[in-house]
Amino acid sequence: MLRSTASRLLANVRVAPKAFAPARAFSTTAPSFFASATDASEKVKITLPESSFEVYNLEKPSLELEFSKEALVDMYTKMVTMRRMEMAADALYKAKQIRGFCHLCTGQEAVSVGMESAINSSDQIITAYRCHGFTYVRGGSIKSIIGELLGRECGISKGKGGSMHMFSPAFYGGNGIVGAQVPLGAGIAFTQKYLDIPAVTFSLYGDGASNQGQVFEAYNMAKLWDLPCVFVCENNKYGMGTSAARSSASTQYYTRAGYIPGIQVNGMDVFAVHQACKFAKEWTTSGKGPLVMELNTYRYGGHSMSDPGTTYRTREEIQHMRSTSDPITGLKQHLLDNSVASEAELKAIDKEARKIVDEAVKEAQASPEPDLKEFWTDIYQPGSEPVMVRGREPGESHWY
Repeated sequence: MLRSTASRLLANVRVAPKAFAPARAFSTTAPSFFASATDASEKVKITLPESSFEVYNLEKPSLELEFSKEALVDMYTKMVTMRRMEMAADALYKAKQIRGFCHLCTGQEAVSVGMESAINSSDQIITAYRCHGFTYVRGGSIKSIIGELLGRECGISKGKGGSMHMFSPAFYGGNGIVGAQVPLGAGIAFTQKYLDIPAVTFSLYGDGASNQGQVFEAYNMAKLWDLPCVFVCENNKYGMGTSAARSSASTQYYTRAGYIPGIQVNGMDVFAVHQACKFAKEWTTSGKGPLVMELNTYRYGGHSMSDPGTTYRTREEIQHMRSTSDPITGLKQHLLDNSVASEAELKAIDKEARKIVDEAVKEAQASPEPDLKEFWTDIYQPGSEPVMVRGREPGESHWY
């Protein structure tokens, strides 16, 4: 019975998403961009700096990797589009068109794009509330993301979830309770192992959630059963307004599990993130058990839109990170140095990204607000109730 229940409730783990258009809203890798298909598939070798990784009870991943020119342009396209999308969300919030919480990932684009480039649609991701970028790379359209932020019918959660609760068939959200998604990620990985699905789950959380007991409970369960789970700490240095050093006795989050190997990664380098996630997938799906991964990254804005982000850090610190470690600037330089694209071609991508996002915003704004009846949907799964609950009649379990 347990196997059949798991199969029914988590059937979407088995299949690739079909309900959403590809995350890339436009194509810059068409034959018109490259001289030929051969040119597009030409490999570019990348050598990562020695400082890209630190490990705990683990061998370092290779520092040598290669991508096709097409894949590199695709990464760049997704990253600049994501940043444009978040810039649009920033403007809409300040115009009071987005209400409630709104957590932007500006500066952290290498995390989601690098991770997505290393996995496929049968692998799963679950994260906290800074989830717009992951929703995008996992198949959500820009219109559906902006629509969700605006509370419109076209939103990816039908306008009911808002900034913190976005989902797609290959993405488990978007969760608003700090740290609560970590054991859920272990549960998804349990299903993958129980049903013999050759896939991995990346269960993400921030440095602010890293001290919670449920995180360590999830570590324990994952190691007991050697689940294909990668626990990923997105360390952007500040949990709300508290620096990591002020809240954590040890800020080496990748060593926290003790009995689980760990890896620390330069999360501002999309290539390092890709290589680490590729390595982690191979490790966990080969039966070696879980991993803990720390991605050192940085958010340019505040914790949320209600936080100016300058009361607990200096403007000089933010500007220093922008000028020395920006993930898009770093990738752009690789494209130029390896003659993958010219400055003019990259500017054309930037211009097209702005156009696509602007059009998506207009379409989302034109979408109506959901009908009030929508509040009664998506809150109960018929058939998921237990056969018998002590002290309760079957008719007391109901749905609309």
